[in-house]
Amino acid sequence: MATPAVNSVPLCVDLDGTLTRTDLLFEAFFVLFKQNPFAIFLCIGWLLHGRAYLKDQIARRVTIDVDMLPYNAELVAYLRNEHSSGRDLYLCTATNQRFATQVAAHFGLFSGVLASTEEHNLLGRNKAQALVDQFGDGGFDYCGDAMADVPVWRQSRRAIVVGDKHIEAAARKVNAAIIFFEQKRRLLPLVLKEMRVHQWVKNVLVLVPLMTAHRFTDLHAIGAACLAFLSFSLCASSVYLLNDMLDLDADRRHARKRNRPFASGKLPLSFGAVLTVLLLGASVGLAVLLPWRFGVVLAAYIVATLAYSFALKRMALIDVFALACLYTVRVIAGGAANDITLSYWLILFCVPIFLSLAMVKRYVELDAILRDGKVAAAGRGYITQDLSILRSFGTSSAYLAVLVLALYLNSPELKQLYRHPPALWAVFALTLYWVSRIWMFAFRGKMHDDPIVFAFKDRVSVGVMGLCGLCMLFAI
Repeated sequence: MATPAVNSVPLCVDLDGTLTRTDLLFEAFFVLFKQNPFAIFLCIGWLLHGRAYLKDQIARRVTIDVDMLPYNAELVAYLRNEHSSGRDLYLCTATNQRFATQVAAHFGLFSGVLASTEEHNLLGRNKAQALVDQFGDGGFDYCGDAMADVPVWRQSRRAIVVGDKHIEAAARKVNAAIIFFEQKRRLLPLVLKEMRVHQWVKNVLVLVPLMTAHRFTDLHAIGAACLAFLSFSLCASSVYLLNDMLDLDADRRHARKRNRPFASGKLPLSFGAVLTVLLLGASVGLAVLLPWRFGVVLAAYIVATLAYSFALKRMALIDVFALACLYTVRVIAGGAANDITLSYWLILFCVPIFLSLAMVKRYVELDAILRDGKVAAAGRGYITQDLSILRSFGTSSAYLAVLVLALYLNSPELKQLYRHPPALWAVFALTLYWVSRIWMFAFRGKMHDDPIVFAFKDRVSVGVMGLCGLCMLFAI
């Protein structure tokens, strides 16, 4: 019997992790979870009826924009070449039939679709049997990416592998005819990037009460503050991960955020879900070592950040007030970690200064959208016409904070804490200069980070903070 020509052998292609770099079950789950957080309990019930039933029930309730999914460009180019040579392509996936059909229509390359239904999960041996039934043993080539595809490669004429060398070695054990599309993934840099470790500088705010209470030399207090810093940092990272998994569609429409590990498909959503729980658990574990008040503040922070992730960040103005509160909570947590009672002056200063910085953050994002020729921010409640009002509100809040500082410098409480109070007027002047400079940079389009992160990267800002510290020490 003559060996069939290559182009006469159908090429069957997996979807999750192969044609696209993501997993549509997790994509759909996070869309549903964002719509209704309590749907997680429904998912548990659906899973009791089987994985196929779970996929079908989620697919009935959500919509995914398949045009924005992160596809494997190298593999897509290969498939287009095979299709142009006359070869029949089939999309064969464990993804639910609804999503698989949409992806197939998006490409217009596939002669047919084999996918999971409500009763049947097309994975592993089930997929292998379905392909053998349709094309015969060895009558097809199969392109996949995971250990679950090994039974399919065993039955295929040729194994086309997308992934790392570990998967390629597993495929080679059952099929000597291999085409390998290597996908290198440096996990640690991707995890650190997604955790946004550089954003941990914002949690330095937990040290503010230690400084204002003049407990610079109290080693026990310093140790507690460091634990609070680490606890808040791990908690914040878990929230960043969750937020990015909930915001996949909006991030993929953003010029810069589309390159984030989850949005680009470089980091699996399944891994992200596990890592989120582990980081949050570690944060709570550290909080147990601190006074109970710190745990209460941390719990309030978690609730507030979840509210922000699910709803508040899409509400114009409410989102910046929420951000200002989240910054202020860090200062309150620093006080709770060492049983330091915060003065009303400190809170009155923190709220407007952080509100101004939150507005800087939104102003910069909106300005970038305007420069790209767009009108509205995806997933936000702002349009480019709001730029002028944000600038007005933000600068007013900044100068209000400076006014609070000036009033504090004239208060009776000041003389009880400082031997040379007049030295603190230099702090007033430096703060006034710094907030003005921040807004000037934002207006000029030179602010590319969170403003607090920018403050720790910018040499002038670091110098201003250093001079303020020296002035405080001299005043003490």
